[in-house]
Amino acid sequence: MNELKSPDKPFEISKWAVQGAWEKVKANKGAPGVDEVTIGAFEADLQNNLYKVWNRMSSGSYLPPPVRAVEIPKPHGGGTRMLGVPTIADRVAQTVVAEELKSRVEVIFHEDSYGYRPGRSALDAVGVCQRRCWKTDWVIDLDIQKFFDSVSWDLMLKAVEANIDLPWVMLYVRRWLQAPVQLPDGTLQQRDRGTPQGSPVSPVLANLFLHYAFDMWMAREFPSVRFERYVDDAVVHCVSERQARQVLAALQDRMAEVGLRLHPDKTRIVYCKDGKRRGDGQHTAFTFLGFTFRPRRARAKDGRIFLSFLPAISRDALTRIGREVRSWRLHRRTPQSFSELAQWVNPIVRGWMQYYGAFRRSALHPLLTRINAYLMRWARNKYRRFKGRHQLQQAWQRVTDGYPRFFAHWAWTTAVPAVW
Repeated sequence: MNELKSPDKPFEISKWAVQGAWEKVKANKGAPGVDEVTIGAFEADLQNNLYKVWNRMSSGSYLPPPVRAVEIPKPHGGGTRMLGVPTIADRVAQTVVAEELKSRVEVIFHEDSYGYRPGRSALDAVGVCQRRCWKTDWVIDLDIQKFFDSVSWDLMLKAVEANIDLPWVMLYVRRWLQAPVQLPDGTLQQRDRGTPQGSPVSPVLANLFLHYAFDMWMAREFPSVRFERYVDDAVVHCVSERQARQVLAALQDRMAEVGLRLHPDKTRIVYCKDGKRRGDGQHTAFTFLGFTFRPRRARAKDGRIFLSFLPAISRDALTRIGREVRSWRLHRRTPQSFSELAQWVNPIVRGWMQYYGAFRRSALHPLLTRINAYLMRWARNKYRRFKGRHQLQQAWQRVTDGYPRFFAHWAWTTAVPAVW
């Protein structure tokens, strides 16, 4: 790995690019692929492993192995999805290509595209969506059916070719698209479309495809209509129900043109009802990136209560998180100390608070008080002197008053449900 490039190779790929890709893969952690090689095992022979990746990519002989398919819960609840897990070496190779692609296409992306882009986040998209819901009365809640399973390879490659003149990028993107998927039962599934969700190169490919299939098409056909798109999840804002129906009909035709389909049950027109909007719509709520937007009571600066259209953590997301908390079985972990519980729980709960608590954090309080209930049950199970309810409540009060940030969520609430 001493030389940066080799004049004897058909493709000029910097060894520093491979090294940088490895550092990103290591930071992201992740499970092993079909070869069962872990991050640690790969790192144990790092120089040789990175050389193999660089040497094969530079010579044009790199052939991606199958991608391991793993079924995981959707990030904000609402079912499961199939995730593609490449091998560690393949992740490094994909990251080399992904970084090269991103350096070329980031500048052309639409300002209302938020997914996997530097300086932008899902919370940014939710915040902009909230403000636009206050300004326009109607939205189209878009759901592209099985986008990652059905996206056209030909159109994907056409989008890549339009933005990059490096033959090796085209070569490896084509090979990754064609790589088989190894199902949980060990069988290999050949594909003729789609890109596995979870691989390093998939986000930039998805963004690039939808940049042409959706973003630029919207800007050309409906320049006054605003939207927020986070990869394949989008919300479109309309001034009237008539305009919403017109845009939706055109979008259905557009998706068919590019080989995609809007989900017939999950795509809907929603009326952003609040205290000043007295009209009616069949739907008055939608969910975007784990937040459900619907009419909610709010308090004005002067203390007056009014009805606004606001986001808060969705029921599916709350259910998923609740199941995870229950699976911890905190009250049974008596061999662990209170400090050990806090070290384990705090990073997870803090992440939930930072994301789902960004909008209407009071909606998280029932979940946080449930965690407190489990902690009280832990104390009662661990210490005999706290068998009585009164003594336990007094001890809880002393601890939460004396160490108000011992658990991350105590900064928001130390309450415990009446029945625990």
